[in-house]
Amino acid sequence: MNFEKHIPGSGLKILPASWRDFGELYRLEKICFQDDAWPFPDVLGVLTLPGIVRLKAVDSSIMVGFIAADLRPRQRTAWIATFAVLPDYRRIGVGTALLEACEAQIPQPVVRLSVRRSNSAAIQLYEKQGYQRVNVWPNYYGGKEDALIFEKHQPAALDD
Repeated sequence: MNFEKHIPGSGLKILPASWRDFGELYRLEKICFQDDAWPFPDVLGVLTLPGIVRLKAVDSSIMVGFIAADLRPRQRTAWIATFAVLPDYRRIGVGTALLEACEAQIPQPVVRLSVRRSNSAAIQLYEKQGYQRVNVWPNYYGGKEDALIFEKHQPAALDD
């Protein structure tokens, strides 16, 4: 895939991610999610398995954000499987740029994601981007915190 997007007003870029990004993604997961960070096999899988949109935000040559969407054509749905931005790069448009770039590559009409009930900054971002809460999964995350399930319907042009 030949995809590159520059974030206006910055030197940041959104680029496709690959298995070569394993070390940086593993580090990003640990920083952003601590105890909920994905283990080795999950990080490797999200970077190598087919049917996944995987994008990274890069500042110079350093990964500062990552998003992956699991495409599920039979269900006409995609799930944002992981979405992380380093703390120093939050609230400056990196998350919005990653989410929009990912959505642009999702051919399914529905996009879903889960978020910790306590993650108000992420919830604000999702609501601003048109996601609506559709479900709650009790005790989903570590510490028995609920997951809020959000959903967004993609433009009809993508609904083949």
